[in-house]
Amino acid sequence: MAQHILVAEDEPAIADTITYALTTEGFEVVWCSTGGELLSTLEKQAADLIVLDVGLPDGNGFEFCKEIRKTSDVPVIFLTARNSEVDRVVGLEIGADDYVAKPFSPRELAARVKAVLRRRPAVQGPTGVSQNESPFRIDHARMKIWYYGVLLDLSRYEYRILEVLARRPGQVYSRDKLMEMAWESPDFSMDRTVDTHIKTLRAKLRAVREELDPIQTHRGIGYSLRESW
Repeated sequence: MAQHILVAEDEPAIADTITYALTTEGFEVVWCSTGGELLSTLEKQAADLIVLDVGLPDGNGFEFCKEIRKTSDVPVIFLTARNSEVDRVVGLEIGADDYVAKPFSPRELAARVKAVLRRRPAVQGPTGVSQNESPFRIDHARMKIWYYGVLLDLSRYEYRILEVLARRPGQVYSRDKLMEMAWESPDFSMDRTVDTHIKTLRAKLRAVREELDPIQTHRGIGYSLRESW
């Protein structure tokens, strides 16, 4: 899967240059022209790295980075017309991974993006498998799951069932085990409730990728998540 880069830059010409340089290197790029749009996009779509302009029309990039750091450790590269040591120190202290001053070489920016992604440990899923190898991205703190970059609209129990299955792809869970792990009071629920939630989960996953069915049924036993992609 291609890695996803969010670019927050208000100047279309610069954004186009960045987008071209990164897509040429195999990245998928989403452009946001304001910080507000960036935060909104990040809520709906997972990102592997953010290129963040410090001088955005609706606020300072440093402040937007602080907001991002409240819920995410996604790598951030600041892009700015300023190049003072104070700016660099401030940017790095609030959680940036690198700092590129304008004017810049698009090839240099692409190289820095790749360098940051290389030196950061891969985002780990619940089984320790790199999320780059799975179509699922799980934010445990906010109880959100992305599937192929699309934020799923899940009920509480749909989230819990999918999160349990994603812990160990390939492992078969019985209905009773899923209820034990996902429900607060499993004794008061019927095992067929699991089947109902699995059915709605499958519908929501097919709405993203119709040709795939990542949840596998093991007749008379239970369910598992597809092991390989």
